[in-house]
Amino acid sequence: MNIESEAGESIIKAMPPELAGKIAAGEVVQRPASVVRELLDNAVDAGADRIEIDVQQSGRTLIRVRDNGCGMGPEDLSPCFLQHATSKIHTIDDLYRIRTLGFRGEAMASIAAVAQVEVKTRRPEDETGHLYEVHGSEERRAEPTAAEPGTVVTVRNLFYNLPARRQFLKTDATEFRHILRTVQQAALAHLEISFTLTADGETIYRLPASTLEERVATIFGKPYRSSLIPFEEKTSFVNIRGVLGDPKVTRRSRGEQFLFVNGRPVQHRILTHIILKVYDAWTGEGDYPFYAIYLELDPTGVDVNVHPAKLEVQFEEERNIIQLVRSVVRKALNQYLMVPDFDAEAQDDGDPFDISFLQPGSGSMKEEGRLQLPSRINTGRPGMDGNRAGELLYGTGSKEKDESGEMPAARDTDREVESRSPEMATRSFWQLHNRYILTPTRTGLCLVDQHVAHVRIIYEKALNATEEALPGTQQLLFAQTLELSATDHALLKELLPVIQRIGFSIQLLSGHTVIINGVPADIDIGDEREVLRDMLQEYRSLDRKVKMDARRKVAISFARKTAIPRGRPLNAEVMELLLDQLFACEDPYRDPMDRPTLIYLSLDELKNRFR
Repeated sequence: MNIESEAGESIIKAMPPELAGKIAAGEVVQRPASVVRELLDNAVDAGADRIEIDVQQSGRTLIRVRDNGCGMGPEDLSPCFLQHATSKIHTIDDLYRIRTLGFRGEAMASIAAVAQVEVKTRRPEDETGHLYEVHGSEERRAEPTAAEPGTVVTVRNLFYNLPARRQFLKTDATEFRHILRTVQQAALAHLEISFTLTADGETIYRLPASTLEERVATIFGKPYRSSLIPFEEKTSFVNIRGVLGDPKVTRRSRGEQFLFVNGRPVQHRILTHIILKVYDAWTGEGDYPFYAIYLELDPTGVDVNVHPAKLEVQFEEERNIIQLVRSVVRKALNQYLMVPDFDAEAQDDGDPFDISFLQPGSGSMKEEGRLQLPSRINTGRPGMDGNRAGELLYGTGSKEKDESGEMPAARDTDREVESRSPEMATRSFWQLHNRYILTPTRTGLCLVDQHVAHVRIIYEKALNATEEALPGTQQLLFAQTLELSATDHALLKELLPVIQRIGFSIQLLSGHTVIINGVPADIDIGDEREVLRDMLQEYRSLDRKVKMDARRKVAISFARKTAIPRGRPLNAEVMELLLDQLFACEDPYRDPMDRPTLIYLSLDELKNRFR
């Protein structure tokens, strides 16, 4: 292999330290939440029992973490920003006995490579603190300063020297959700530490040291307090404890599943799959329960050095730990739900190590609505109106004349019908398994999915409402107060202008409380709080799966949560009204997620099935 240029000069050269530092930083600092995570790890390792986090513009312009830990002396300030400098491991053997959260010596160097960083610190035994400032890995200041015992790290203008990388950040709401998740993980992992999170001057969390149940309720809301299932199991090689959420209290999106190994929040895809699979007997498809599970084992039995951001782990006793977690979770749920706990080996759960679920496209979304069919809908779209649909579909009603004043030829009408919708011979409707509407046509049979069809109807109505001058809102006689989680509150705040356009009247109060004063006409009075909460969960699920503007995702989320559910009995009048409204839509044949609303079987196809 020729590795020299024509002039004899080597083409392989060592990268400049500045470039190498920025590349290495890309593995550790992927977004503002990465910085928060690394600084929280350092604060915990410093022995702090009080940690304060302050962010501005979702961490883009400011991230400040203050702790009351052991602090640093002036001799440690400069070295802590060196690549691979650490106080936590000294020999190769230490790498297999990790008991701290940070250990690689990459965090501060990586953060300093892509931001403007200031550290103010003081040890309890020192009379004076010290300040150290570095911008893009270049030292700017190092001087004594007044400081409280502990450390304050301020990170400003993340990725200021990498504008292309800065452009890859998501919206402020998305980045803030990642920060919330990071703080939630730290708060659940370290109950003995008090945490305060402030965003743009607003206090999001104020979490005193507490029990696990109290902390879960404070973070995720009071309804969780009475629905937690505590458990604990000790074996010779691992201790398992934690709390499980009641299967009746689930979310439509992931985000409230927490796994900790020796105090470290981690990801383990097989364990997550196994736990959710145990819940399958009590939850619907696409429902995700809450759980916080803690594994404690000898550090030599777990490898925490398998991911650049320390997010994943591997176990030496992988199979045994997975089997034990499955057994413990099942036992806790069975006891809570008063179900006999059969022998785990006798139950047919399939291969617990089957990883086919990791393949793309294995997820699905559950469709369910709650409301009665609303009154007639005028979509405002140029599609076929209800009267025209009635004529073409059923062959009834007054005939329309063409522009010349003559009745359209039968063959032209038939041709249009064949291209747009099956032509129905009579207005007869049957419901199959309370899920599908069947109606005969002149040339076959039409089957309509009642839920998917209603999703299309409500979606178009909601989408059109966002373009109208005044949204249609039904005011509530008594305003409803709703307490949201910090994550849902942040998302609602981001989406509020669009949600108000479809007919909600919502007032944001301090903390995570909102007041619902009015709702769209499609919502049954009494369901408004549940619908709003479910909409936010549905939106978050969609946000991970589809790329479209917020207006359309809000409309889809609203439609999926308010459409007639599968399993609801409908009378003939409601079924007829539903089809009239469906064929008044701009696109009556598919829902906004591109699923068919109806299936048409011709007489020829039916005849062939009887041969």
